[in-house]
Amino acid sequence: MINKELEKFVNDSLNEDIRKGDFTSLACINNNNVSEANIIAKDNGIIAGTELANYIFKKVDDKLEIDIKLNDGDTVKMNDIVLKIKGSTQSILKAERLVLNCMQLMSAIATKTKNICNKISSTKTKILDTRKTFPLNRHIQKWAVKIGGGVNHRYALDDMIMIKDNHIDFCGGISQAIKRTKKYLKDHDLNLDIVVETRNLDEIKEIINEGGITRILLDNFDYKQTQQAVNFINNRFETESSGGITENNILEYAKCGVDYISLGTLTHSIRNFDLSLKAK
Repeated sequence: MINKELEKFVNDSLNEDIRKGDFTSLACINNNNVSEANIIAKDNGIIAGTELANYIFKKVDDKLEIDIKLNDGDTVKMNDIVLKIKGSTQSILKAERLVLNCMQLMSAIATKTKNICNKISSTKTKILDTRKTFPLNRHIQKWAVKIGGGVNHRYALDDMIMIKDNHIDFCGGISQAIKRTKKYLKDHDLNLDIVVETRNLDEIKEIINEGGITRILLDNFDYKQTQQAVNFINNRFETESSGGITENNILEYAKCGVDYISLGTLTHSIRNFDLSLKAK
C-alpha cells in the first residue's frame, strides 16, 4: 500500500510537525540514548495503520527496530500491545505524533466500518466510502475502510463518471447528461464506469430507456421506494443507496437488495480511537 502519494504524505506531514527540529527532545535527551517503547491500545476495536507506522518510523530512522504484534485488520482489546519500538530515543519521539495521529484515525475508521459491515453480513450488500474525507488524508482514510471490510468508491474525480443531481440540473436533464457523457468518453478515448444519481422512479425509468450506464444511485429513497426501485431495475444495472442511512437503519436498506450502500460517515464523522506510546 506504500506508493508515491503516500510517501509524499509522510514527508509533508513530518516536515509540518518537525520543521527545524524537535527542540524539546534535543534539549532533554542525549544523542546516543537508546530506548524501548510500546504502542498500547486504549480502546477495543480493529487496529489499522501498523504498516504505515512501520514506514513512518523507518522514514525517520531506518535503524529503529519495529516489532509488530498486531497486524492491520486484527481485533484489538484495551491494553493490548500493538507494536514495539527499539532504538534512538530522539527518533522514537520525533515519529511519535505522526504515527499516533495516523493510527488513531485509521483504527477509528476501520472499527466503524467493520461494525457496519457486521450489521449487514446476512445480505449481499457491500459498504462503500465516499470522497467526504479530510483534505490530503484521503489515502489513509480509504485504506482504513478497506482494512475494516469496506469497498473503496472512486478515489478522485477522474476515476469514474458520477452524474449527480447538480450535473443533471445544470445540464438540462438525465438523458442529456448521459448522452453528453457517452460522447465525451468516446471523444477522449476513456473507459470509465458511469453512475447516475436518481431522486425518483421516473428518473430511473429515464435512465433505463437511455441505457449505457453502470450503476443507478438511489438518493434519499425510503425503504419502500428502495424496494420498488430494486424490483423495477431487476438487475439490469448495479444499484447503490445513499442519503439518510445510519447504523440503525442500514440493515433495512440492505434487505431491499441493493448492491452497495455508500456512507460519508465512515470518514467524516468518527470518534478517535485511543492509542498511546509509552516508554518501556
